[in-house]
Amino acid sequence: MRYFMTTIISKLQFGFYLNIGGMCRTLLFEGEPDHLVPAASEVLIESDLFRVAGRMLAHSFLHDGPRVTGLSPAVIHVLFNGDPETATVVIEDCPYLHIRSIIKLLEHEVLTQGQKDTVSELSMSWDLPAVTKINRRWLYNKLLLHSVIGRTMRQIKQLRKGLKDVMLWPLLTSRPDVVPILFPKTGEMQFTPQMVLEKITWPVEDIDEDFDIESMCRITGFLRMFIENASSDTLAELLTFWVGWAMLPPDLKVEVSGGNFPTSSTCFETLKLPAHFKMYMEFEQALLSAINTVKTGFGLV
Repeated sequence: MRYFMTTIISKLQFGFYLNIGGMCRTLLFEGEPDHLVPAASEVLIESDLFRVAGRMLAHSFLHDGPRVTGLSPAVIHVLFNGDPETATVVIEDCPYLHIRSIIKLLEHEVLTQGQKDTVSELSMSWDLPAVTKINRRWLYNKLLLHSVIGRTMRQIKQLRKGLKDVMLWPLLTSRPDVVPILFPKTGEMQFTPQMVLEKITWPVEDIDEDFDIESMCRITGFLRMFIENASSDTLAELLTFWVGWAMLPPDLKVEVSGGNFPTSSTCFETLKLPAHFKMYMEFEQALLSAINTVKTGFGLV
């Protein structure tokens, strides 16, 4: 179950391998971190894929699994029945750089005739008036709102239907404080060495009688060193190998065992480390090799 939830949320976050429009990867959410918006693809909309995405998000949440991070606050506002006109939309929410560059032209008080023509061509294609000196600021807000919210309303409605299909909607509407848990910011899902180390239950001598205290201290010391020097992405991969997904459980267990490579019992949240390593570099290489198996079966393979 953890492997499945990790896989589907990874697809939502980083895209599917669907060859649509000549692209090797198809993104459901586009843009910068903390400013992601649903992709404006007619193929994805007509296939109801965003409704499926809503179901995926809800199921992973109900199983206390990983989340999709970095959605635009404006999109989240509208998703939960907020008025689009009151959504706080910023220029970073516009995922298409060529559209963003045209909208940013309206930040200048004086526009050349060529710039006016470029802006007017975009605005009139969206059923908005051509730019004038009087409506420049108003048009800036309207173009920005349409580029972020107007073009994604159908996708947002599908996401909402998906959340309702799994019966998560009543909780989210009655408890608005749960919404940031379902849709966290990118930085809120970053891991630090201290966060991981605080959860670890280290082995003690009387439990692991097959190995002497010197071996246990050496191997657990290697693990501590690895964690203290690891990046947030590496720690996420370590957790995925350790427990089955990149989520911190209440307790992480460590065992010193036999064998040649590190393994894990993800259901019991236990990392099993061989005692034969004498040098840290050998331990680090073996652990990194084991971590790289997470997409094909974690530590059980």
